[in-house]
Amino acid sequence: MPLHEGPRRAAESRLSVNPFYGPANPLGDMAEAPPTHRLPGQPIAPATAHQLVRDELMLDGNARLNLATFVTTWMEPEAGLLMAECRDKNMIDKDEYPRTAELERRCVAMLADLWNAPDPSTAVGCSTTGSSEACMLAGMALKRRWAKRNADRYPGARPNLVMGVNVQVCWEKFCNFWEVEARLVPMEGERFHLDPQAAAELCDENTIGVVGILGSTFDGSYEPIADLCAALDALQERTGHDVPVHVDGASGAMVAPFLDEDLVWDFRLPRVASINTSGHKYGLVYPGVGWALWRDAEALPEELVFRVNYLGGDMPTFALNFSRPGAQVVAQYYTFLRLGRDGYRAVQQAARDVATGLAGRVEALGDFRLLTRGDELPVFAFTTAPDVKAYDVFDVSRRLREHGWLVPAYTFPENRQDLSVLRVVCRNGFSADLADLLAQDLERLLPDLRRQPRPLTEDRGAATSFHH
Repeated sequence: MPLHEGPRRAAESRLSVNPFYGPANPLGDMAEAPPTHRLPGQPIAPATAHQLVRDELMLDGNARLNLATFVTTWMEPEAGLLMAECRDKNMIDKDEYPRTAELERRCVAMLADLWNAPDPSTAVGCSTTGSSEACMLAGMALKRRWAKRNADRYPGARPNLVMGVNVQVCWEKFCNFWEVEARLVPMEGERFHLDPQAAAELCDENTIGVVGILGSTFDGSYEPIADLCAALDALQERTGHDVPVHVDGASGAMVAPFLDEDLVWDFRLPRVASINTSGHKYGLVYPGVGWALWRDAEALPEELVFRVNYLGGDMPTFALNFSRPGAQVVAQYYTFLRLGRDGYRAVQQAARDVATGLAGRVEALGDFRLLTRGDELPVFAFTTAPDVKAYDVFDVSRRLREHGWLVPAYTFPENRQDLSVLRVVCRNGFSADLADLLAQDLERLLPDLRRQPRPLTEDRGAATSFHH
C-alpha cells in the first residue's frame, strides 16, 4: 500500500453537509460538519455519511474506462451477491469455515491441472491477496531451498535472483526485504524482456532462481520460458549449477492455457518449480486474490509452512498476512465453475480480438508505431512515429483523459530510457464497442495534437503513472 502523510495545512478543513442530506431535520449534522483528517466528535446519520463518501468518490475515474489496470473491473451480479454473502468470513478460520476452505483447495487443484503439474494431487498451493504476495512466497521458497543446499556457505554467501529489468516492482521489494541481490537482464534494442542466454550468464552458485514472466506489464509480451529453461539446462551441464525457474504468470497464466495451448511454459518443464497468477486479473475476479503453486511438496520447504492450532483445528498456512476475507476465493471458485475451460477460452479470445483489432486501428492512423499487437496478452504498447515532432505520448495520454480514458504513458527502464510508450490493457468488459469509441476519440484528437508547436507536457513524471 502507498505511504501517506498527514495534511500539511495548519487550518483544519471540514466536509460540507447539504441540507437535503440525512434525516428529516439535518441541521444537527450541518452544524457539526465532520472534519476531514481526524475522527468526528459525534456520530452522524448513516444516510449523511453515505452521501458524503459517495460524493467524493464521484471524482474517481471510471473503472471500466481504465485501460491502465490489469485488475478485473466487471463481474456478473451473481458473483457480487456471493461476495457480499462471504465478506464477513475470515479466510484464515478454516476450521470455522470449512466449506470456504474446501473451495480454496478445489481452486488449487484446478490450477494444478490447468498448469500441467506432473501429479496434480501432490502439487502444493495456496491463495494469496494477489500476485505480489504470491511472488514473495515463491521467492522465500527459492531462497530457503538454496540456503539448505548451501548450508556450509550460508549465511556468509549472498544469494541472488536473476530476472529481466521489466519485472513487476514486487520482485524488487522481495530482493530488498529478504536481502537478495537482484541481477537484472537489461533491455536491448527491440527486445523488451529477458534474454534466456543473458539470464543464464548472470547465474552462479549463489543464484536462488530465475524469474520468467508470462506477460510483461511493459508491453504484454510473453518471455520465452522454454528457451530460458533450455539455457539453464545447458548451464547445469557446463557448471553443475542447478537453477530453478519461477514463472510469474500474474496475467499470462490465465490466458496462455486457453489461447496458446501449444506453448510450453508451465510444469511440463521440469525446471519450473513454482508459478503464480492473479485471480483478480485475467482470472476474472474482483481484487484481491492471487494464487501460488509449487510443482510438489519438495519445491516448498516444510519449515516455511506454519501449523497453527487455531479455533480448534490444526491448520497448515503459508502466507505473509493472516486475516483476510474469503469472498474473493469464493468468487474465484464461482468463476471457474461458471465458465469452465470453454468459457474462459471464449472470454480471453474476445479480449485478444479486441486488443489486436484496436492495435490495428491505432497503427492505421499513421502517427504511431506499435511495439506489440495484443496477440499474446490482450495488451499492446505503442509510441509516436519517428516523424511526429509536435506531440508525444504524454500529450496523448493527457488529452485522452479529458474524454474519460485512462491510458498510461511511461518511459522504459535503463538501456531504453529513450523510449516512451502508451499501453492499452484490454480486459473482459472492455468491449469492441468501447474500443471503437476509444479509436474514434483518438482520431478526433490528432488534428489538435498535430497543430501543437511542440510537446506540451512539461512534468512527464506527473503526467500519468505506470500501472502494473
